[in-house]
Amino acid sequence: MTVGEPLPPRPPDLSRLLEPLIRHGVDFVLIGGMAGLAQGSNYPSYDLDIVYSRGQDNIARMVAALKELDVRVRGAPPELEFVLDERTIENGTNFTFVTPFGDLDVLGDVAGLKGFDELAAAAEEKQIAGFSILVASIDHLIAMKRAANRPKDRNMLEEYLVIAERRQQKAGGDGAG
Repeated sequence: MTVGEPLPPRPPDLSRLLEPLIRHGVDFVLIGGMAGLAQGSNYPSYDLDIVYSRGQDNIARMVAALKELDVRVRGAPPELEFVLDERTIENGTNFTFVTPFGDLDVLGDVAGLKGFDELAAAAEEKQIAGFSILVASIDHLIAMKRAANRPKDRNMLEEYLVIAERRQQKAGGDGAG
């Protein structure tokens, strides 16, 4: 690495990002690269992506957690004021934040999904950074990657399809043995 070259991204501190969300009782499902890792992917992830329930009580809990995380809008000029309150979250849907613990994407709407309830119903409970949280199913991760259709998503999609196929073979028995 040479002088002036940007540092490579670093993974988020999952325990520091998840703890306030869990302590405040926020209803969310882990998606994105971290969910992919939890489902067996080998692709690294440099942020934490969640889909949250849009219910008013949940939004209030999420705002309290986000305030503790000292979030700032990613990519916004530092002088731009961002009012973090229930009204802001209710009037918006998807937010990308920077925190002292890493990047956090808080999404109320995701391409490829009908909504939070569908995602949560199929999610799997997994241990992440010492917490038991809901993680998007491999089928939902596949649907999201297909809908996003960016080059990096297409690469990850191929791996997710292999993971799903192997699980299906294992569950159905492949006759070997």
